[in-house]
Amino acid sequence: MWGAVLLVVVLMVVMPVAIMMSGAAVAGVLGYLLKDDADRRGADTVWKDLNN
Repeated sequence: MWGAVLLVVVLMVVMPVAIMMSGAAVAGVLGYLLKDDADRRGADTVWKDLNN
């Protein structure tokens, strides 16, 4: 009985939090890499001057 309760608690509380935290980490890394790529591609455009 206690094993089933523990399993339900893990599935309902711990797993969604772990999935959201790993998603946030992936989003941060992806955002950093894409911003770096966009900065390198648009280094000599007029949009770079307008953004500052």
